[in-house]
Amino acid sequence: MPLNAGYGSVAGPGLSSTVGGSESAQLLIPEDEPEPIQQWQPLSKEELKLAAGGPGWKKVRCYLVLLFWLAWLAMLAIAIAIITMSPRPVVTQLKWWQKSLFYQVEPELTLEKQAEGSWGINALCDELPYLKSLGIGALILQGLFDKKAYPTNNATGERIGTLPQIQHLLAESNKAGLKVLLNVCDVDLLGLGDEAGNASKTSGVSGTVHHALRFWLEQGAAGFEICDTDAAYSEKTLLEWKGVFKEFGSEEEERIVVVKQTSDVLPPLKNSSHSNVTVVDVVLKSILPTSQHLLSSEEVAAAIETQLQTKEDDFWPSWTVGGKASRDLKNLLMVLMMTLPGSPAVSYDEDINQTPNEEKNRRLAVALFTSLSHSRAREEALQFGSFTFLPFNSSSSSSSSNSTLPSPPSPPILAFLRSWGCVHFLILLNVGPGLRPLDPAWAPSLPKAGVFVSSTRMDRLGATSLEALELRPHEAIVIKLFEAGSYS
Repeated sequence: MPLNAGYGSVAGPGLSSTVGGSESAQLLIPEDEPEPIQQWQPLSKEELKLAAGGPGWKKVRCYLVLLFWLAWLAMLAIAIAIITMSPRPVVTQLKWWQKSLFYQVEPELTLEKQAEGSWGINALCDELPYLKSLGIGALILQGLFDKKAYPTNNATGERIGTLPQIQHLLAESNKAGLKVLLNVCDVDLLGLGDEAGNASKTSGVSGTVHHALRFWLEQGAAGFEICDTDAAYSEKTLLEWKGVFKEFGSEEEERIVVVKQTSDVLPPLKNSSHSNVTVVDVVLKSILPTSQHLLSSEEVAAAIETQLQTKEDDFWPSWTVGGKASRDLKNLLMVLMMTLPGSPAVSYDEDINQTPNEEKNRRLAVALFTSLSHSRAREEALQFGSFTFLPFNSSSSSSSSNSTLPSPPSPPILAFLRSWGCVHFLILLNVGPGLRPLDPAWAPSLPKAGVFVSSTRMDRLGATSLEALELRPHEAIVIKLFEAGSYS
């Protein structure tokens, strides 16, 4: 019997109304069959244009790219115009003696090595590569000639060494890339002329002296140092010397005269008729006055301030310490001498010499000397940049407001600026024995940030702010200034 018989059922959708088909009728309505997955195909060129907004958008993009490049070219042209029209510092072409660091030495002062059995000149020959590595460019040899010299068979009167030793020193110095100048202050040049080459007396005074000059120039001497009290310090004599120098020198190997200034003011040339005739190349000046006693901090500060405020001469200066100061101020004076305009002239110093003394002091002195010499060699501002004395004075800040007794005056902070273009070096000197804070309000135009270049204790590193800077006793600092946020 059929399952739906007698139930009066009505065939619904999807169900067979026939008896024969009732058993195969579907009880549920089936779901629609899924559509087959179509394979991806790239858009055609026309479809891409349509998706990108049509041909009009393409033109807009082209206009934007063109506008970008036009704007970039305009900015480039403006930058070039600004650089071209802006005032630029004129690069000064320095001669070798203006770039050199002079080292004044008496070969007989190498006492320790002489005690071992070698002459001072031979000991100095051994140290030439070391001196060159420190940044020294020229030697001023002192004490080679007897100041009471008379015609003898020996060029030095057997005071230090023999003529072959001096000739060997000149040859080895030139091989090491060091110029050599001979100090002839107060030396009888007539006697020296006969000693050097047995010149004939019949040649006259001028001919005898010129023969002596030629002899040493032929040996490789780069020039001579005289004093402003010598008879040779006259326009006529130095012009004659210059004529002899031209026979041996060239623009790169120019032979020079260094005049040692013995008084506070360089006297005018003897018998000078033309004030504009320049026959002196370098003037060796002392920072401190000659004194038989150690100068106090106040005396040193006053001497330094006087030199900083003195108007520059027409001559190229070469600075040496000169007077006597305490060992505490030794490194401060070194920083000052190496950063002043001109060529430093360092005197023989056991601290920078290879002779071992107190190892800690020697290492500090060598590190400071090398830092200063290398900075000067690579920085135009320290070589030929402008010089500006800064009126820093923090004496009032060193005294306590709660103190009932007035404290003795302390030397002010001395400062100056060396500038070339947009590069500025600030040199700060605390000559006094106390801790001194720096108030940058005294120089509001200076940038407030900088980076340490060198310091007397060689322990100042990295960036610094002038607003929080304190100078320790007898400390000197060299800072390269920059605008805040512009240094990397």
